[in-house]
Amino acid sequence: MSTSKNHIPEAYNVKTPIHSDKYLVNGVLKQWTGEKAEVYSNIYYKDGAPTLLGSVPDMDSQAANQAINSAVAAFDKGKGDWPTMKVKDRIACMMTFVEKMRPHREEVVRLLMWEIGKTKNDAYKEFDRTVDYILDTIEAYKKLDRKSARFENEGGIFAHIRRSPLGVVLCLGPYNYPLNETFCLLIPALIMGNTTIFKPAKLGVLLITPLLKAFQESFPPGVVNIVFGRGRKIAAPIMQTGFVDVLALIGHSTSAVALQDEHPFKNRLRLILGLEANNPAIILPDTDLDLVVRECIAGTLSYNGQRCIALKVLFVHTDIVEEFNKRYAEAVDALKFGLPW
Repeated sequence: MSTSKNHIPEAYNVKTPIHSDKYLVNGVLKQWTGEKAEVYSNIYYKDGAPTLLGSVPDMDSQAANQAINSAVAAFDKGKGDWPTMKVKDRIACMMTFVEKMRPHREEVVRLLMWEIGKTKNDAYKEFDRTVDYILDTIEAYKKLDRKSARFENEGGIFAHIRRSPLGVVLCLGPYNYPLNETFCLLIPALIMGNTTIFKPAKLGVLLITPLLKAFQESFPPGVVNIVFGRGRKIAAPIMQTGFVDVLALIGHSTSAVALQDEHPFKNRLRLILGLEANNPAIILPDTDLDLVVRECIAGTLSYNGQRCIALKVLFVHTDIVEEFNKRYAEAVDALKFGLPW
């Protein structure tokens, strides 16, 4: 989609490309001096030139090994500072991150619009939902901790049951919700005491760069390691070490299978996966068609249908299928076409 520079609202314009050369390993924001991957937008100016948004490190297996070694050392077989830290102290670290993340709201929203074409309202929702998710996770963790402080009676046996971290978690998020869905993997892993390696998706990658310093300043060294690059150059070498205890991936099943196959000890690899789905809607003859059409439009075409939970198949009763198709087509024709803002 093309636009004139004069037609872009000041608040949503990307005036200067963001050329990031930093990555986070062992609590240090290191400078990358190797190859870079340029990031372009699908929004281009009317002169025909693609819009360069910036660039990020295109890292290799050597950098991947730095990240996994850092995470392994920080976990230290469950004896590290982070896995043995008190609950209140881990929560304090997470709250520090939330407060350092919030000031970057406008920048992250702007990059969501330009890099993956997310609408303004949806971009704001994604950021705000992510903050709410972190706070909700903290509350859930408090409840879990209070419950574990009590003795449980199971089969006549009284026991104190406490949950412990699993180890090193490799987090790989999707491009369609590069902030929210990725953090839905990362935040629970962190708050339970695991150490992590996080690689952003190929698209929706620049929005992570403003948050690098927040991660560095909020968590102990080695707890969060952030690397950039292609999966085959970064994720595969990390899995090949055998040091990954949990693979947390939202993506395609072929990617999940390929990464599992790289691990030398698949029998002890735990999986947290969100893969492709064919979500159905079943529409019965006594339905409120106006309501159903609105819901189906939202379910099938929000963010152009690029959502894991999007409706993929609509089963419509034969008695109403013609009227449904007519109203649905009219609703599609009425959708607004334009730039994200």
